[in-house]
Amino acid sequence: MDEAAGESPAATGVQLRLLTEHDLPAYKALRDTMLARHEHAFTSDADTERAREAASYRVRLHPQAGGKSLFTLGAWIDDTLVGVLTCEHENRQKVRHLAHLIGMMVDDGHQGHGIGGRLLRQALALLRREPLLETLTLSVTAGNEAAIALYRRVGFTRYGHLPRAIRLADGRYCAKDLMSLDLRA
Repeated sequence: MDEAAGESPAATGVQLRLLTEHDLPAYKALRDTMLARHEHAFTSDADTERAREAASYRVRLHPQAGGKSLFTLGAWIDDTLVGVLTCEHENRQKVRHLAHLIGMMVDDGHQGHGIGGRLLRQALALLRREPLLETLTLSVTAGNEAAIALYRRVGFTRYGHLPRAIRLADGRYCAKDLMSLDLRA
């Protein structure tokens, strides 16, 4: 990819790979930082998540870990985890064709360099290899124009809007836009 395709030269030094158990402390550190800095962007709260052990995120690594997660994909610069996203799969028979993108985040110092786009495109490539999957969904804080633009560039469309989706510590509410993408397209 090049800048014309939405990826800056800074993103070319980034390595993408699926997270393993060894990576859980780095995952927790990035997640804790992002939850604390961007309360409005996540449904999880920083205080609750900070109290969790890194090992508790094992269920986000792969289906065999006991959760709904298909994988968590990480973006690394040298030995530093700078971005992640998790994809979950529905196990119930009637909705097994659905997957959900959750917890996408790129460290503040690395935003705007195409890392989120690389993570998203790689995740879509992995999901499209799964024959049962047809639709990918996500929720994004309404007004997060950079994230919404990224999702639209890869084909997501808005199918709903949930006012007062999350309540912040100070009592303010944030709405979420609900988006989906046809993985067969």
